[in-house]
Amino acid sequence: MEQKIHQGRNVKRFREMLNIKQEALAYDLGEDWNQKKISMLEQKDVIEENLLKQISAVLKIPVEAFQNFDEEHAVNIIANTYSFQDFKDNAVASGFSHQPTFNPLDKIVQLYDEKIALYERMLKEKDEMMARLEKLIGK
Repeated sequence: MEQKIHQGRNVKRFREMLNIKQEALAYDLGEDWNQKKISMLEQKDVIEENLLKQISAVLKIPVEAFQNFDEEHAVNIIANTYSFQDFKDNAVASGFSHQPTFNPLDKIVQLYDEKIALYERMLKEKDEMMARLEKLIGK
């Protein structure tokens, strides 16, 4: 019996494997997004391709991963993309011929820097909101 691909569930799996909260994904997708919309998106069997491309850019996961992979393949693509192991030897063993042209440590540092930048933006927004609230309360 062939397992049907559930694109929303794949988005959720990749997001969780990358330890990204729904709120953070919503923030990166833009002001039209919030946690509830991400939750609803993750329940959809099929997601529009232009939206998958946006999510792909944010999570740095190929669009095809959301469209074509079941859970086992999703784990393999994450392992091959973010692993410290020797990529060339590991790619064939996993059944997914993926030989990245980047240094995995550079990728991890980049992801770390991006998370720090996101947290800094969120803290700045919180501080601005608090200042506005204090100003309103003071009036």
